[in-house]
Amino acid sequence: MALAVMGILLGLLLLGHLTVDTYGRPILEVPESITGPWKGDVNIPCTYGPLQGYTQVLVKWLVQRGSDPVTIFLRDSSGDHIQQAKYQGRLHVNQNVPGDVSLQLSTLEMDDQSHYTCEVTWQTPDGNQVVRDKITELRVQKLSVSKPTVTTGSGYGFTVPQGMRISLQCQARGSPPISYIWYKEQTNNQEPIKVATLSTLLFKPAMVADSGSYFCAAKGRVGSEQRSDIVKFVVKDSSKLLKTKTEAPTTMRHPLKATSTVKQSWDWTTDVDGYLGATSAGPGKSLPIFAIILIISLCCMVVFTMAYIMLCRKTSQQEHVYEAARVHAREASDSGDTMRVAIFASGCPSDEPASQNLGNNYSDEPCIGQEYQIIAQINGDYAHLLDTVPLDYEFLATEGKTAC
Repeated sequence: MALAVMGILLGLLLLGHLTVDTYGRPILEVPESITGPWKGDVNIPCTYGPLQGYTQVLVKWLVQRGSDPVTIFLRDSSGDHIQQAKYQGRLHVNQNVPGDVSLQLSTLEMDDQSHYTCEVTWQTPDGNQVVRDKITELRVQKLSVSKPTVTTGSGYGFTVPQGMRISLQCQARGSPPISYIWYKEQTNNQEPIKVATLSTLLFKPAMVADSGSYFCAAKGRVGSEQRSDIVKFVVKDSSKLLKTKTEAPTTMRHPLKATSTVKQSWDWTTDVDGYLGATSAGPGKSLPIFAIILIISLCCMVVFTMAYIMLCRKTSQQEHVYEAARVHAREASDSGDTMRVAIFASGCPSDEPASQNLGNNYSDEPCIGQEYQIIAQINGDYAHLLDTVPLDYEFLATEGKTAC
């Protein structure tokens, strides 16, 4: 009975250890084998799922040489280190994605075929270290070239406008180096002509004469030459396309043209093209609308200038009349009776000397009538002058008389 209980306890302890080891620690994912092309590139995957609390501290890649593995790559806190000169410039380990430490090898050689080991070390939350590794087999084969495909580097496809810079690209898979040749088919069942010996056929720029049927051929180290499907490359004349686009709106202009005519001494014609002009009874040239606007603006300026000058002159004349009236009113108020006496004295002129007037017998009735007429005329003029003087000037004249 005791032995049975102890067996059960040991089983539970082992199951718990396996559970922690399986679900509580990172697990590496590496394929059992992978095949790469000779003289080509290969990627050997090695990934794991990051766990909280586990910190990656060391990454190693080893290759089997004889009976012992040899370290060819080491990544630690100081950086990446390639341990073998043979892999300098050909080996790279991914570090951009957490949990991805895959190995990339370029320009594979036949002796690169071997067993590779991916080894990762983590530091656990309790300060310990956990190491996991996985082994995969790399096989290197001389692969024959595949059937090439033709693509274009623009969004126009294989129909492009004239003058555009465009390229046709030929791509094939296989063991490099792969050589490419471009051909253009001829009419009348003639042999295709060779137009390029690169993987990219470049037109700079594309001309109408470049239109035709093209295909490319790829040849690798292993296998026979492979040819792509024939593609029809068309270059359209851009001048014809532009002419077609410009002719369409030109033909539509005439039905939309409208004129309105007023029969007078001049015929004013308005055209939808934006011109306005005056023509005589016969045909004539129209003036641009901006010229007419300019003429109207100049006329308005002349009219406004003349009106301003006339207003200024009228204002000046009114000020002169007011000033003259003020002066006359002041003089009249200052010399009132004196002016009347002077006029009275000069009102009866005599053609004879004073000594002769004493002995003459004459009547003064005509002289009295003339004096009365002169005084009445002066009083009327004075009253009229006072009516034209403003109130302030009249008030000043009144004060002057009162002072006298």
